[in-house]
Amino acid sequence: MTDLYAVIGNPIAQSKSPLIHATFARQLGEDLRYEAILAPRDGFRAAVAAFRSQGGKGLNVTVPFKLEAFALATLRTERAEQAGAVNTLKFDGENIVGDNTDGAGLIDDICNRLGFTLAGNRVLLMGAGGAARGVLLPLLREHPATVTIANRTVEKAIALVRRFEPFGVIDGGDYARLAGRKFDVVINATSASLHGELPPVPAALFAPGALAYDMDYGSAPTRFLNYAREQDATRLADGLGMLVAQAAESFLLWRGVRPNVESVIAQLRGA
Repeated sequence: MTDLYAVIGNPIAQSKSPLIHATFARQLGEDLRYEAILAPRDGFRAAVAAFRSQGGKGLNVTVPFKLEAFALATLRTERAEQAGAVNTLKFDGENIVGDNTDGAGLIDDICNRLGFTLAGNRVLLMGAGGAARGVLLPLLREHPATVTIANRTVEKAIALVRRFEPFGVIDGGDYARLAGRKFDVVINATSASLHGELPPVPAALFAPGALAYDMDYGSAPTRFLNYAREQDATRLADGLGMLVAQAAESFLLWRGVRPNVESVIAQLRGA
């Protein structure tokens, strides 16, 4: 019997998850079907219940339901607990296992696919919303020299510092306090690129050999990546690799096997 999985969100038509997971299944010879579910914004729980009643085995969860997925989960991984949000659900008997694979996807993309070492390096994470929160624990587990959070709303940055300071060397505040500092890795976890905007970063932010990484992705470089190139960042990367890698982490949770991401990234680039 073919196992059923899906991505759930609102909106959902833009999701690449069905293509990604269908490609993973063909690659590994896994017998599954993967769908997209458009759930009413006030109907997440009902949509999940209906999916389970059809024999659904697991869900990827996208906006705006990651907090509701966190509340729905009866068991949560540590990274989901620390992120305070869930993007992957696995239905295991009566239990609903909640995970957050975003950080694992980011680390896999930076360290494995791009071959960039985080250990001992200075990391700047711009933004203090759900995207930033989801990747902080995996980032700190790589033992960087420091992780600095910059955000327009200082209180949000400080709140994340307090939450995650037991896990590593971390500080945070507004963008103005970055003046004069250099970073080896600069990660844009804000929504600025979605609107063609640039976070208010000071000049001369990138250390020699630095990596500029934007969690957003598209057919053309984001404004942040163009700015990083002008500022002599040595390496540039968008978030497509992270998208595919976090999907692979979900696939591993569900099926117990890890897909190869390179061919899928190449396919999406071509599309």
